[in-house]
Amino acid sequence: MSLHRSDKQAFLLSARRWAAALLMSLAAIALAPCASVAQQRGEEDVPTQAQADAEEPTRRVVVRFLTEADFPPFNFYDEDGTLVGLNVDLARAICAELNTACDIKVRPWGELLLALRRGEADAVIAAHAVTPQSLSEVDFTDRYFQTPGRFAGKRDGEQVEINPETLESKRIGVAKGSPHEAFLRTFFRSSAIQAYESPDLARDALIQGQVDYIFDDGIGLVFWLHGTASKRCCELKGGAYLEPKYFGDGIAIAVPKTDSQIRTLINSALAKLRANGRLDELVERYFPVKVY
Repeated sequence: MSLHRSDKQAFLLSARRWAAALLMSLAAIALAPCASVAQQRGEEDVPTQAQADAEEPTRRVVVRFLTEADFPPFNFYDEDGTLVGLNVDLARAICAELNTACDIKVRPWGELLLALRRGEADAVIAAHAVTPQSLSEVDFTDRYFQTPGRFAGKRDGEQVEINPETLESKRIGVAKGSPHEAFLRTFFRSSAIQAYESPDLARDALIQGQVDYIFDDGIGLVFWLHGTASKRCCELKGGAYLEPKYFGDGIAIAVPKTDSQIRTLINSALAKLRANGRLDELVERYFPVKVY
């Protein structure tokens, strides 16, 4: 069958359109995987809002702290019956950094960590030392204070560098069964170590000249030296000893093992308080001299 000229023109036009459509379809198929890969990459590079929110700790409306009230200068009642101390002020400063309300309640020392594990508080701020035993019960934030061992001796005594060699044969008073006695018997074995039933008895022995030095908790020594009981007899000698095995790994805020979020929140607040100098201000407010 033969085609007229007009039919031929129509056939050729239709064929050209069909070919163009086919080429466009093939191009779309070829480009589709590239577009899909590009789209996938874009989704991977740009996190969704849900992912971003998951990376940020959820804001707390209130942080519930527990402390106790008989460990000055960390936490105690003042003359007006108001709860004060380094720990109390630090808890409030943390809440201020987190822009949250602060609920601080008092419990006896022996009930603090138990109440935390029961979910009755978000954190315990009561000058707990970070030790293997405490870590078996709760988690801890970053440290905010150190608890060093320190030597003290008579103000008018000889001025020597404090080390095992210079204290050889020197009489050192210490509380019996304490980590400080264990430290002395490990590192100052050539000294004449005299163990007393309590730190107070060791301090009395120093005042009376029965020992040349005492070795004790630096915090307790600082307040004894600046109080009336010491009769202004003595002063700190040498530097601070920060052996975690004997004196713990500093003081920190106890948090539940089941709530990593509160630990992250408090650590972020502590980091800001260190950076802006507020933490140092609080420590200097309650300690007459640096203990380490």
